[in-house]
Amino acid sequence: MLEVHHVTKNYQSFTALKEVDLQFDHGIYGLLAPNGAGKTTLMKMLVTLTFPSDGEITYNHENIVDLGEEYRDILGYLPQDFGYYKSYTAEKYLMYIAALKGLDKTKAKLRIKELLELVGLQDVGRKKLKKFSGGMIQRVGVCQALLNDPKVLILDEPTAGLDPKERARFKRLLSTLARDRIILLSTHIVSDIESIAKEIIMIKDKRVLYKKNQEELRSLLEGKLFEAIIPFEDVEAYHSKFSVLSEKQEKNGIKVRFVSEQKGAWNEVEPSLEDVFLYVYEEETDLSEDRKHD
Repeated sequence: MLEVHHVTKNYQSFTALKEVDLQFDHGIYGLLAPNGAGKTTLMKMLVTLTFPSDGEITYNHENIVDLGEEYRDILGYLPQDFGYYKSYTAEKYLMYIAALKGLDKTKAKLRIKELLELVGLQDVGRKKLKKFSGGMIQRVGVCQALLNDPKVLILDEPTAGLDPKERARFKRLLSTLARDRIILLSTHIVSDIESIAKEIIMIKDKRVLYKKNQEELRSLLEGKLFEAIIPFEDVEAYHSKFSVLSEKQEKNGIKVRFVSEQKGAWNEVEPSLEDVFLYVYEEETDLSEDRKHD
């Protein structure tokens, strides 16, 4: 059990996160918020790269800072940008990371072979990383995070640079891994977690706004989401009256998807997770200050 207890993170006069409380057990958790909302700050605290200004984070009821190496031994982490040597082959790079993690050399070789097969890179393990595409590099990053067979896996924007086929493969991989470990996946791309997350965490105004499953989140807009095709000249009026989530040009006007507390002569539609995301973060237009730290 990984738990976040009343955690606040301050950077001098700026507060990045405030009084965050979370609990994780086995399964995949999606951390869904716009860029700059505090996702990376939370993840850096979970992997002890930075520390709470107030509150604590525990693993099996012990503070992760006090656990030290014992906690890091069961931790896997893929940051947004991980460092690697372009002149190294994939195998050499992973052996280097395995050595840093203190893994036995013979066991590391077997583990690297297994992981490269797992991510579909078994045929290019001896090619230099400078010849890899962005998606291939990202898969190598997943391998390094899994080298020590972690019980807690923290992934920050892990699908960056992956094409649709690679994304699908990655989601299948995570679903398999989640059976006996905690996986926290940070993203601002709804489709990354829509089919695999056990629960979704949404952060707003420095706090955890929701930690719910997808059905619970979609129910927030149940009976309130509508579509209508309207004349071009009415679009501005709809924006002033309703929360418009999307617009699509049609032959006879603009199809708007919007939220209304009152029913009208419109077509009621089933809300998706993306609808909830757009509605919750509709007013998140300036996160520049957060981006300094996130």
